[in-house]
Amino acid sequence: MAIDQDRLDALLGRFVTDVGAGFHAVNAVIGDRLGLYQALAATMPATAAEVARHAGADERHVREWLSGQAAGGYVTYDPETERFSLTEEQAFLLAAPEGLQAAAAFHLPVALAMNAGPITEAIRTGEGFAWHRHDPTLFEGTERFFRPGYAMNIASSWIPALEGVEERLAGGGRIADVGCGHGSSSLLMAQSYRAAQVVGFDYHRASIEQAGKRAGDAGLTDRVSFEVASAADFPGRDYDLVTVFDALHDMPDPLGAARHIRDVLAPDGTFMLVEPYAGDRLEDNLGPVGRLYYTASTAICVAHSMTEEPRTALGAQAGEARLTDLLHEAGFSRVRRAAETPFNLVLEVRP
Repeated sequence: MAIDQDRLDALLGRFVTDVGAGFHAVNAVIGDRLGLYQALAATMPATAAEVARHAGADERHVREWLSGQAAGGYVTYDPETERFSLTEEQAFLLAAPEGLQAAAAFHLPVALAMNAGPITEAIRTGEGFAWHRHDPTLFEGTERFFRPGYAMNIASSWIPALEGVEERLAGGGRIADVGCGHGSSSLLMAQSYRAAQVVGFDYHRASIEQAGKRAGDAGLTDRVSFEVASAADFPGRDYDLVTVFDALHDMPDPLGAARHIRDVLAPDGTFMLVEPYAGDRLEDNLGPVGRLYYTASTAICVAHSMTEEPRTALGAQAGEARLTDLLHEAGFSRVRRAAETPFNLVLEVRP
């Protein structure tokens, strides 16, 4: 073997970064559960002892945790004062109640690791691994990972980008939110469009129960309801808006789901499809966002889609062209990219 030492060193550098990221994921979950980011924000510039005292945790462990966070760039350390703090950007990313709450995203790989054995076997056999079989931490992490992006975009840019939809919802209207999970997207739409009626559907009963509790806590049960139903046969007709947020690519039969959505839309209704951002070719997605989505998709999205026929397995990087072809096959006549973010494509789909 003729090994190029410089290329090997570069690869080893990436390897060290990635192994460190794996351990960081576990530590981020620990910090999230113990409230360590918030404790630092409340006491900074702070010593490890002050953060530990505020969080009610052991000082020696917290000192090691803070040191690792500082080494990773998630926390700032001042060697002159030997105190830790958060920059405004770090606080917005990790600690602010209305910030990105990014530590929640690390719950996803940690939850996957809890089922590494059966997921590996499911991939070996091609039988897939159903969503409901994952550790419940995955459902919590998924909701918390996506919610900040939805809160920032649904009412401010995504729905306003759809032709005539915002005006229609402002005067009333009926919304079906398919694959709603814990209901964040459903509740955000109800809070933004107070004359509209929203019903969220998901096949996962535990998620629907959690969504119902959240609707009650928000005082929205008069306008928001949640039901256990699949994307291919959820009840109701003549919906003004049907939404699917980051879920169509997970479905074993996305074409069947799209056909059903076409059937239950009002004649002049709109289907808003929100999917992970992706180019149409593999080489378009060979970057940090593509890496995040491909690796998550292997064990979550494709794995679930492979559990039932027709096992379409679009994957989290399906891309606009493939999605458009599927939507046309389902009977829709118009598909338009209405909006995008670094993480999402938003398609306006019309009968």
